[in-house]
Amino acid sequence: MQALSGGYELILVTGICAVAEVVFLIWFGSQRLSNWGEVVIFLFNILVAVILGFLMTLNSFLRIIAASTQISLLKRLAWLLLWWVPVLNLWLTFSICHKVRMEYEFELSKIELNEVRRENELCRTRYPVVLVHGVFFRDWQFFNYWGRIPKELIRNGCTVYYGKQQSAASVETSALELKERVLEIIRKTGCEKVNLIAHSKGGLDSRYAISCLGLAPYVASLTTINTPHQGCCWVDQVLTRCPKKLLSFVSAKYNRLFSKLGDASPDFQSAVYDLTHDHCSLINAKAVDCPGILYQSVMSRMKSPLSDGIPCNIGYLLVKHCEGVNDGLVCAGSAIWGKFLGYLETPGRRGISHGDMIDLRRENIKDFDVREFYVKLVKELKEQGF
Repeated sequence: MQALSGGYELILVTGICAVAEVVFLIWFGSQRLSNWGEVVIFLFNILVAVILGFLMTLNSFLRIIAASTQISLLKRLAWLLLWWVPVLNLWLTFSICHKVRMEYEFELSKIELNEVRRENELCRTRYPVVLVHGVFFRDWQFFNYWGRIPKELIRNGCTVYYGKQQSAASVETSALELKERVLEIIRKTGCEKVNLIAHSKGGLDSRYAISCLGLAPYVASLTTINTPHQGCCWVDQVLTRCPKKLLSFVSAKYNRLFSKLGDASPDFQSAVYDLTHDHCSLINAKAVDCPGILYQSVMSRMKSPLSDGIPCNIGYLLVKHCEGVNDGLVCAGSAIWGKFLGYLETPGRRGISHGDMIDLRRENIKDFDVREFYVKLVKELKEQGF
């Protein structure tokens, strides 16, 4: 925060100094320079001003680039490579400064809010929270699948664990891994149950573990986030059109890569096939809701391909053609299960994508604070005695 605000303030100081220097040079240059001494002083002043201005701008640039999480890679590169282009460099600087100021004010308000409510421990639930990731990701130590969300929950008193399934496997295999993980948490902590919050395919893994693998006595609640409970019909169409050799090739490459990254036995094809409509229908027939467990779900919606970047913008067009309103990967209607908490979207054109719901890009979205959404969600679990 200090580096961010320092870089922003240094840019402002540099701008003010540049304007003052230009005014001075115009005034000084308008005077009659009677001898070579005055000319040398005039040129030396310009040289010093340019050097100091460059050094101050470079300093502020490095601070902002190192500290900001909201400036896009494209703008960073443009600012770095096109700083010498008149007018464009000013526009980039003003645009970046505006983004930095918004980021600083937003993060400062979050800090102040958490300071006020620290003692209240809004998220200290009776049972710990287990965050269950979706397909094609892992719970890595240095890149959190859930972005800034876990730290925000912990700041507000929540005890957070992770599902730690493999990145890609069948629902049955992932569910077994999740069951073992939950039982491990219970053994280590002595807690009676856990609250599961699952994103995407993680919701299917959780339901299967609860209903088919005997995990029900150890689960107080299950909240699914953008989970394709009814399957993804667009996956059916892609698999129908995709040559089997290509699918086998991609699967082999994926499995080899993620074996090196920590998966015990990744299975790309099984993970994909379990997202089809028919496979999800079979899962739903087996994984019926167990009494005594709170089942609830929530879903976000994109409004256009411009709502997010790759792959959700491409996915949005594909799913919209096949199934209608979606989050870039999952059809809106497919995510409803148990008590439905509603559709999440912004008043403007932005919308909220599949990735936005796990803070994938660490982006501050106008009119939607994903960290605050999870704080509210866990707070409500606490209020219900979970």
